[in-house]
Amino acid sequence: MKYLLDTNVLSECVKTTPNVSLLDHLEKHTDEIVTAAPVWHELQYGCLRLPKSRKRTLIESFLNDVVRKTMLILPYDDSAAEWHAAERVRLSSKGKTPPFVEGQIAAIARINNLILVTRNVEDYKTFSGLKTENWYRV
Repeated sequence: MKYLLDTNVLSECVKTTPNVSLLDHLEKHTDEIVTAAPVWHELQYGCLRLPKSRKRTLIESFLNDVVRKTMLILPYDDSAAEWHAAERVRLSSKGKTPPFVEGQIAAIARINNLILVTRNVEDYKTFSGLKTENWYRV
């Protein structure tokens, strides 16, 4: 395990025309990628909100046949919760309040010493010791 994929990375895969740079990176690092339980929640929530349709069926297939079957989904456990709580205290003392789910995802990546791959690098820049990469760029 080297990379933890954020929601926007995995959802890119089901777009009509996904980002080529991202797809190249995914293929190159296939054996090094995982995701996190909060990401799985966001993907499921987004899918289940859709009306029954061809699009929803395609997304359900991707989630169940690709993500669930080929990728480890790391939990938000006690270690992640402790790191997350400490970061929330540190950041709130500086007047910063990061979104809760992003904090959970950051915690899982950080405690597992993984690089978080996301299109939204800015959303994670305040977290201490977290490494991020944006695979949307060449």
